[in-house]
Amino acid sequence: MAKLEKGSKKLLNAWAFYDWANSVYTLTITSSIFPIFYSALFLTRANATDEKIVHAFGFDFKSTALITFITAFTFMVVAFTSPLLSGIADYVGNKKNFMKFFCYLGGAGCIGLFFFGIDSGEIYYSLLFYFMGLMGYWGSLVFYNSYLPDIAFPEQQDSISAKGFSLGYIGSVLLLIINLAMVMYPELFGFWNGEGGEAAKDIASIKAMRYSFVMVGLWWIGFSQYSFYVLPKGVSTGHKVTKDVVFKGFKELKLVWNELLLNLRLKRYLLAFFVFSMAVQTIMLVAVYFGEEEIAWASPSEKTSGLIVSILVIQIVAVLGAFLTSRSSAKFGNIKTLIVINFIWMALCFWGYFVETPVQFYATAGVVGLVMGGIQSLARSTYSKFLPDTEDTTSYFSFFDVAEKIGIVIGMVIFGSIDQITGSMRNAFLCLFIFFLMGIILLFRVPKK
Repeated sequence: MAKLEKGSKKLLNAWAFYDWANSVYTLTITSSIFPIFYSALFLTRANATDEKIVHAFGFDFKSTALITFITAFTFMVVAFTSPLLSGIADYVGNKKNFMKFFCYLGGAGCIGLFFFGIDSGEIYYSLLFYFMGLMGYWGSLVFYNSYLPDIAFPEQQDSISAKGFSLGYIGSVLLLIINLAMVMYPELFGFWNGEGGEAAKDIASIKAMRYSFVMVGLWWIGFSQYSFYVLPKGVSTGHKVTKDVVFKGFKELKLVWNELLLNLRLKRYLLAFFVFSMAVQTIMLVAVYFGEEEIAWASPSEKTSGLIVSILVIQIVAVLGAFLTSRSSAKFGNIKTLIVINFIWMALCFWGYFVETPVQFYATAGVVGLVMGGIQSLARSTYSKFLPDTEDTTSYFSFFDVAEKIGIVIGMVIFGSIDQITGSMRNAFLCLFIFFLMGIILLFRVPKK
């Protein structure tokens, strides 16, 4: 198709539509169905006990701590490989192919989760599929985010970034509603014949969860095709990849770092982002595990439905949150809006330590939804607006993503270690209070010009 002009409606919509395609991963795999599925496996295995322990890599891990450490490891791999790949993408001028690769890797990982198990013979390939999904999602975002300044003018970036998140929330909620019906009413979808009582229904629900992972992979790969069709390939250079350019990405990061030292506003903003994003992403990655383990649900069925309903609440409210944040940033400025949102996150960490009942958990989920989409879309567009005038956007966004991933690694390791040592996720949540406080202080230090 003919190349579209920067700022054109079709080009902007095609970019935002990738959020519709890939956000089902974060909702179903990261935030709702998979955490519930992961917990349910421990209750159905033959030697089930109240204590959820996994033996892997020669150690006995608390179940939530193991998944936290694997998540941290995945982000460390993403942080190391994204500069290599973004450097190559800039050199050959074809960021879309790299974005496609990670999209398909992630989709295949989601489909592979159908075979996930926790026994000694299954845990390693199971964790590999989990790794593939997480790696594919975050790896593709490196190149997806780098398109933003290429396809949108500065005055368009806040609104189209918020639109992308909103589309993602709407699309992922639609699929989650279908998955929720499959899990709660397995007899309607052929997973259960109505015999065997509640125990048989629970097993049927777990089977339905496995099929929901396949649906996520197919949704992600299928709907991304429109974005891949419309988005430009990149600025073609005609260069071929040789071993001399493999480490070009790290050289580019060094150049970006040197330029950051001369750009006080961008440098201070990136430091603030590093700190508060560390806490935000950690909370989003472990929130459902917290709800599953720490909340006093009346029954397993109430736990399953309650957790999924709370996630739906978060996603629906997040659409409103992204819109309000965009309007607030236009009126009061990006930095002031981010400071207010960080204050709300800080209060949530303190409040979360005392949350025990389902009603309290639902209320907390509503507030989380209000600030979750807002801080993500605004953090991305603020960085984009602060960039110097350059065509080398991939390297700048690679630096942004590396900072985010390293922050997540640190946050997840701290969280998982506190959880493993103290045996309580509440203590780990309370610790994140400090990171939001530091983020607020650092945001106050960002110059207006």
